[in-house]
Parts: sequence; structure tokens; C-alpha cells
Amino acid sequence: MALTLSVLMLASIALLIGAGYLWFGRGLRKQAALMGVLALVMLANVAIWTVPDAGGEAPLDQIAE
Repeated sequence: MALTLSVLMLASIALLIGAGYLWFGRGLRKQAALMGVLALVMLANVAIWTVPDAGGEAPLDQIAE
């Protein structure tokens, strides 16, 4: 699971860099916006799995048990 979350983080960073290149370099705003939305969804998924709840337990820790 740690490998999957790491790949998601790296892919979202690459998507954000690519979206910036498309937005400012090529002027393809629609594709850049879609790439940015996808990167934000991926980052939200990582946050859901890693951020602890009010009880201090993260969903990722519950899988290990």
C-alpha cells in the first residue's frame, strides 16, 4: 500500500507540472484544467488514506491490523 500511495503522489506531481506546461506553454487550457483536476483527486485519495480521524487512527493503519 505504501508503494501505491508513493506512486500516486509522484504521478500527481507530474500531472501538475504537465498541466502548468500545457496551460502556460501551449495554451491548451481545457486539457491542463482536466489534468489539474485529476491531480487534485489523486491527492485527495492519498489524504483520505493517510490523514487520521478524530480518534487518531488513519485508514492505512487499520489495514495493517
